[in-house]
Amino acid sequence: MSTIDTDTARQVASLARIRVAEDDLPALAGELSNILTFMERLNEVDVDDVEPMTSVTPMRLKRRADEVTEGNMQDRILSNAPDAREGFFAVPKVVE
Repeated sequence: MSTIDTDTARQVASLARIRVAEDDLPALAGELSNILTFMERLNEVDVDDVEPMTSVTPMRLKRRADEVTEGNMQDRILSNAPDAREGFFAVPKVVE
């Protein structure tokens, strides 16, 4: 059985950019521990003979025709970008 302590809950909240009051950290740690315990229980289920599926009802995935389309439109596509540099979309850094 996995347990999450308050320090780990604080770190998870920080990584998720969620502000959690110190008083609420023990409850969050308990909820996260419950989630991990449930996930461990799922690992006990025997799924060896179960085929992968896309839906609970049998169906085929829709496929489009593999056709050659108009290409070489980089300038037209990048003209819509708020910030484009050196032929690419420029996006703000999101990883610390």
